[in-house]
Amino acid sequence: MTPQQIDEFFTRLAAGAPLPETELEHVNVYTLLVAVVLSAQATDAGVNKATRALFQAVTTPQAMLDLGEAGLKAHIKTIGLFNAKARNVIALSEILVRDFGGEVPRDRATLETLPGVGRKTAIVVVNVAYGDETFAVDTHVFRVANRTGLAPGKTVRAVEDGLEAGVPAPFRRHAHHWLILHGRYTCIARRPRCPSCIVRDLCGFPDKTPA
Repeated sequence: MTPQQIDEFFTRLAAGAPLPETELEHVNVYTLLVAVVLSAQATDAGVNKATRALFQAVTTPQAMLDLGEAGLKAHIKTIGLFNAKARNVIALSEILVRDFGGEVPRDRATLETLPGVGRKTAIVVVNVAYGDETFAVDTHVFRVANRTGLAPGKTVRAVEDGLEAGVPAPFRRHAHHWLILHGRYTCIARRPRCPSCIVRDLCGFPDKTPA
């Protein structure tokens, strides 16, 4: 896409959702971090179902430690890889209490040192919680960026770098949310809903779904 097309692309997506938010339910930065860790290879809806009761009782790292690994597993057993995720959540909670006074670090690089927190998780947390202009590339963002020609790349990092270089200033804060929503509800994997797509004419996908 040309810079002018990219600007128009996001102008249209923004018009439909001026202030998009993550669909992961949370009550503070700590529960956001936990929710994002749990969401790896799982759906937001599945995570929300599992954490709804959990986050009524647990909103701090110390409260999570008081609940314990077994108690956490009881809440999240419907989520894929819940055993490993429970270990990571307990481990990162211990570090937050021990080294950070129970607070979630503001720095992305520091976040990435926590158990279970990779680059994408850290990017989501600093974007949603602190407003950093970062670009988390999940399967939806990767698909939309490549399919449309917005930021093509063979790897997640290549797509992230393409978005970093190409997304103009007015749209950088919420860009990855708009792309997630577009990929989740319109530019779906198997049969994209091209006839109803508001950016169809800007999209470089050669195999658009016919009306």
